[in-house]
Amino acid sequence: MIELALGGARSGKSRYAELQAIESGKQVIYIATAEAGDSEMQTRIDIHRQERPPEWKTVEEPIELAEIIKMHENSHSYLLVDCLTLWLSNILFDKKGRLQQAVFDKQTAELFAVLAGFSGQLIFVSNEVGSGIIAMDKMTRLFVDEAGFLHQKIAALSNKVVLITAGLPQVLK
Repeated sequence: MIELALGGARSGKSRYAELQAIESGKQVIYIATAEAGDSEMQTRIDIHRQERPPEWKTVEEPIELAEIIKMHENSHSYLLVDCLTLWLSNILFDKKGRLQQAVFDKQTAELFAVLAGFSGQLIFVSNEVGSGIIAMDKMTRLFVDEAGFLHQKIAALSNKVVLITAGLPQVLK
């Protein structure tokens, strides 16, 4: 079972995914894709770490998402990936903001291959970034476009897709 939980910033999507994980009754493997590029992001990461139940296993992996999913796929675990758009940013651009097309192509192909044969339980948390205005700069437009394409492909592979707005889940699929 694959689920995609989409929403804007502070929409409640992570809280929704965490409740799904708890309700599964399975061992939760929390896969965190964030990297601390500045002190504010480090603070956010630290808060998220402290808020997670201590019995959850946390795996921090900003790039090799497919490998981590494959490694932890089993019938006894519930995988929670937070956040797909941070992962996209990590694979699409290097630390200096330069496009890294080869890394992006490799990592997305590997993810789709793993998901095509996935038999465990998994929820992705991701930011819906395409509902606003068209960005003025090329890099942001590329990111928004690739996030939209990624969401479409993940949604097609998912058993359930939920849009969270103001903490309210709306089932799309």
